[in-house]
Amino acid sequence: MSLEPDSIQWLKSRFKDSVQFDEPMSRHTHFKVGGPADAFITPESLEDLAQLVIWAGSKGIPLLIIGDGTNLLVKDNGIRGVVIILAKFTKKISKKAEKGREVIVTAPSGAKLRELCSFAIKSSLGGMNYAIGIPGTVGGAITMNAGTVHGSTEGVLNDVLLMLPDGQKKRIKKTEIEFSYRNLSFGKEIKTDQGLPIILEGSFRLYPFDAAKLKREAEKILKMRNKKQPLSFPSAGSFFKNPEQEKAAGRLIEKAGLKGKKIGGAQISEKHANFIINTGNATASDILELMELIQETVFNFFNIELEPEVKIVGS
Repeated sequence: MSLEPDSIQWLKSRFKDSVQFDEPMSRHTHFKVGGPADAFITPESLEDLAQLVIWAGSKGIPLLIIGDGTNLLVKDNGIRGVVIILAKFTKKISKKAEKGREVIVTAPSGAKLRELCSFAIKSSLGGMNYAIGIPGTVGGAITMNAGTVHGSTEGVLNDVLLMLPDGQKKRIKKTEIEFSYRNLSFGKEIKTDQGLPIILEGSFRLYPFDAAKLKREAEKILKMRNKKQPLSFPSAGSFFKNPEQEKAAGRLIEKAGLKGKKIGGAQISEKHANFIINTGNATASDILELMELIQETVFNFFNIELEPEVKIVGS
């Protein structure tokens, strides 16, 4: 652990049962791998979060916000600093306003993405079915500009409420956000020299639609995902970004002859080549070694550099 004794004491006295030290990150990622975090905190309120952010900034202690750990690979030596999960003080998903044919729905970042999709269907609102079957939280979906062939977060996002490194809150419109494939940045209005802002909630522009039709479409999408993806093994979903629309990463990996390749407990799925799965006893090092093999082989075959979609953190 790299935290100083006075920092440990402050965290214990301030957060009590809401903080764990040397917490194995394998308990908090879908890959089921990863070493310990120096401190793992679940703040009880926005006030707690703001105080933690300000304190960490004054101490130069790094913070990492995680959602459901669905798109995350933590290295075997773990994470130095503080890991935060926003789960305890989340508000309910709700309708915020109606503007003509549009309905604005607000969701806290710690809410499950599937809960937002379910809320939309039950409320007879279209626009969220692109995210059916995508695991993780609303905050993670915004951060990663999550999407499928049916659409992306960029297409429905209205605005985002942030907590800045000084603990202050700021709401920014979609027009102030710079979107890219599986990524976004908050533009020039948000200074990041003191640290990245924390997404507290997002609002989404949806539209009235027949609930029965939405439900049938959702069931069809889920059935297709279950058929194509190796959901019975721990993984982080699609591991690599598609280099081009007509060149899917999974197809390139398959053409390179790597489908089923295994290193330690990590394996390229026989069902979908862009999934690296934990067959039961994988380490993060196994997964990273397999990642590098894929990148090297695909580059040698096709002169294409595959970029991980999964966020890799730790030491």
